[in-house]
Amino acid sequence: MRYTRSSTMLSVAAIAVLALSACGSDSDSSADGGGGGDTEAVIVVDGSEPQNPLIPTSTNEVGGGAILDLIFAGLVSYDADGVSQNEVAESIETEDAQNYTITLKEGQTFTNGDPVTANSFVDAWNYGAAAKNAQLSSYFFESIEGYDEASAEGSEVETMSGLEVVDDLTFTVALSQPESDWPLRLGYSAFAPLPAVAFDDPAAFGENPIGNGPYMFASEGAWQHNQQIELVPNEDYEGPKEAQNGGITFKIYQNDTTAYQDLISDNLDVLKIIPTSDIKNFKNDLGERWVESPYAGNQTIAIPYYLPNWDGEAGKLRRQALSMAIDRPEITEVIFSNGRTPAEEFTAPVLDGYNPDLPGSENLEFNPEEARSLWEQAEEIEPYDESEPLTIGYNADKGDHKTWVEAVVNSIKNNLDIEVSGKPYATFKEARTEATDGTLSGALRSGWQADYPSLYNFLGPIYATGAGSNDARYSNPEFDQKLTEGLAATSVEEGNEIMNEAQEMILDDLPAIPLWYQVAQGGWSNNVDGVEFGWNGVPLYYAITGN
Repeated sequence: MRYTRSSTMLSVAAIAVLALSACGSDSDSSADGGGGGDTEAVIVVDGSEPQNPLIPTSTNEVGGGAILDLIFAGLVSYDADGVSQNEVAESIETEDAQNYTITLKEGQTFTNGDPVTANSFVDAWNYGAAAKNAQLSSYFFESIEGYDEASAEGSEVETMSGLEVVDDLTFTVALSQPESDWPLRLGYSAFAPLPAVAFDDPAAFGENPIGNGPYMFASEGAWQHNQQIELVPNEDYEGPKEAQNGGITFKIYQNDTTAYQDLISDNLDVLKIIPTSDIKNFKNDLGERWVESPYAGNQTIAIPYYLPNWDGEAGKLRRQALSMAIDRPEITEVIFSNGRTPAEEFTAPVLDGYNPDLPGSENLEFNPEEARSLWEQAEEIEPYDESEPLTIGYNADKGDHKTWVEAVVNSIKNNLDIEVSGKPYATFKEARTEATDGTLSGALRSGWQADYPSLYNFLGPIYATGAGSNDARYSNPEFDQKLTEGLAATSVEEGNEIMNEAQEMILDDLPAIPLWYQVAQGGWSNNVDGVEFGWNGVPLYYAITGN
């Protein structure tokens, strides 16, 4: 690691080994731009409509996240293998893993010419944490001293006591307890800096954001809603993700099958996810222009606790029954041609500390007999209200989820003999809005693409009480306390053990039902070189060139 501190950072060795374990291309797809391709070419890639205006602390979904990762630069960033590297930070230092001094590199600017200063980070983090601003990623600041006061419901406190500006290039951070892996999180977009103009009218700023990353909006109208978002290189950016092309245009498709047809006809340069219906043929269709490799991501079904039938002891038994009624091995083989691996816990195999043998993992095994027994036990406690049949929501615009959702629905029907159906949402944005607002009428296709390589990232932001991505509205004080203990661990091994103890609780409660671990299955056109997918399944867009 390029920053200095006294404690050991979480290992990402497993990611380094697995991130690019299978790839159809034999070309040099290195992150330096593929070895001299056309650096003026504009690369057209698939995208999805962001849920909210593009403010880093209010974006927790992949459509907006892909844009933010290119237009903002944080204190650190992650290379293709998930290894942290300094970006805006000159150093991040600590002697006790609780009090950090952060020094910025000189000469960093936003694309409007304003300097990136210590205030740019401190003001952005305070804005993100304050309850009055209702930011979806507020939870990411929970470790900082004073967060509880700023984030409390109804609080008018606007700053966290643990943040202090020393000078233009230096600020200090006091955490509420020692957390040796805290610097690893700082590459996530929630920790990005903001220029002063962002706070004048945040909603307007989010429509035309001003960042400090390798790209910027091509023009004031670069975001053509539900159509495309055009980015061009930021010529003033100096960092590890310097643009190797003439720009990135995210084309927003309403149907992945259309995107795939555009890819094989060379009208789309990069498709991040091959539609389920084309998985059997994509390697033949694309020749050597494909990738298939594990990454830090998973697929789940979140079941909100506010739904009838799914709360209390009866609800817990039904969750377990539902999980055991899903034939994951058959679905991953038949639907995904073994391009997915059945889940055995809540994180991902490429992460350090992954353990597939945790107590409670038997709840994720296909066991129709036990599923029916559990359902019957739930009936004895509280009869199932058949007037509220289960639906599993999914977005119809991205990911081609209909095929596998229907397979899951059929597995549940066949093994539990209950009424269940898929519920399509027109867009990912629509589905995420209902999840965020807590107005879902059924379960929802969910999952996680890692923000940083850590077991905790798959647990805290999704299942901790009040977390911004807690679609199930799960709340377990013992689970929350175990996460806190894990963060305070003095060694990587101890921290991972405690995080897995927390996992045992949600393997029993099942606020969401893990289905399978994700695999990057993507492709690119004949028009580009240097395509590489990173540790989190996202292409390194800045490294792609024309050919």
